Amino acid sequence: MNALPTFPWLTLITLLPLAGALPCLLLRKSARDCRGVALATSVAVLGLTLWLGWEHCSGSGWYVIEDAAWVEHFGIRWTLGLDGLALTLIVLTALLSCGAHLLAWRITERVPFFLALLLIMESGFLGVFLALDLVLFYICWEVMLVPLFFLVGIWGREGRGRAALKAFLVTLCGSLLMLVGIIALYLLHGAQTGTYTFALRELLQHPLTGPAQYWVCGAFLAAFLIKAPLVPLHSWLIDAHTAAPVCGAVDLAGLLLKTGIYGLLRFGFPLFPDATRLWLPWLMIPALFGLFHAAWVAYRQTDLKRLAAYSSVSHLGLVVLGLAVWNATALEGAILLMLIHGVSAAALFAASGMIAARAGTTQLNELGGVWGRAPFLGGLFLLFGMASAGVPGLGNFVGEILILFGTFSAHPLIAAVAATTMVTTAVYMTGLLKAVLWGPPADDAVWADLTWREGWVLVPLALLIVWVGVYPEPFLAPLREPVQFLLTTVGTLSGGAP
Repeated sequence: MNALPTFPWLTLITLLPLAGALPCLLLRKSARDCRGVALATSVAVLGLTLWLGWEHCSGSGWYVIEDAAWVEHFGIRWTLGLDGLALTLIVLTALLSCGAHLLAWRITERVPFFLALLLIMESGFLGVFLALDLVLFYICWEVMLVPLFFLVGIWGREGRGRAALKAFLVTLCGSLLMLVGIIALYLLHGAQTGTYTFALRELLQHPLTGPAQYWVCGAFLAAFLIKAPLVPLHSWLIDAHTAAPVCGAVDLAGLLLKTGIYGLLRFGFPLFPDATRLWLPWLMIPALFGLFHAAWVAYRQTDLKRLAAYSSVSHLGLVVLGLAVWNATALEGAILLMLIHGVSAAALFAASGMIAARAGTTQLNELGGVWGRAPFLGGLFLLFGMASAGVPGLGNFVGEILILFGTFSAHPLIAAVAATTMVTTAVYMTGLLKAVLWGPPADDAVWADLTWREGWVLVPLALLIVWVGVYPEPFLAPLREPVQFLLTTVGTLSGGAP
């Protein structure tokens, strides 16, 4: 673990958005001041995360760990840790949160409350990616959920009430399953070792034994796969994406879906190595089904946001397939695709929202002519669509090809079947680009091209997508040690599904 000044930087990063949310609530009558405070807070968090990344770009192991007693009687601690996996995700969180606040300039109703919710959600994301205590992790997990309900339910479009309630109830069911699993793990581990604790590092030293571990592991997996989401647990996401305001959709696609995959990698798999070896191969079946199902349904969509939502589900099915294969190449590809999908999906939703705001609709047959009306916006939309289609030279392709290579080395037939989804993705994404960019315009209205604020949202994401596609090594290097830790902790898979 590399040394930094003793100042609790991770705690500051986690709590700073909450501190920024407070003046937004106190300055309820000044939307302009609240916008400035919220954006400044997110920019400060981004600066701190980039600084930590720079300090530890050549580090190994846990870069920083902050540990303090919290509720000592029950073994609950305030423990935050930063390694290569957590670092990439908190940088992604900070970057997309800045973009969400720039997009929030379009919000005109209850602006202070809206911005406060965005900041609270950002704090929840950061806590999830940094927490090394199960109770702290669960609290941050729930902190993400409540703002989502209000963002979709109050500022969403038609059908927002039903979409918000559905997303809240489905994800809450998963959260309650995880809470049951956490309590069971606490009690079973205490009975097994005599030490009652929620600390991840101590729990990893003495994994559960006996049949109970399989049920506890199942509770964790269910909670994380609902949030991923894996087909058939995905319908809440489609409605939430469709109804959410554009900045909410950016956080939803870019960050919220990543918490489920991260939970599997940080907690679900290493805490239950024996159960993981049993369950993982069976995940190939729903992952492969989800790939095709979501891709086919995306092909049939006529609404821009619903098509992008189903595309996200399909890509995350490929991520789960990479996890289920369980070798170094597939795991590195799955994590990289998880990260770069967060960038490309958020960018696609942001650009879609900008186009829809100009056209006043999200129906594909009414969105034509963007290339001629707003060439800069159309060019960036083309780049994000090509990235989602897995075009070589862009970020998504690197993660996808690593997953396919890793899958082929273990299961050639499954890899061949999964590869065909890239063709399906290319088909529906080509249809989307053709309809939006070069289809006939619905009217003769003159559109404004990309504004400077919109450019600050989209251009950094476009550059990141190209960087990962051309030179992915700086993004793969921090992931190799966490991947090796997982492979060492869980071991080699045997038995189960194909």
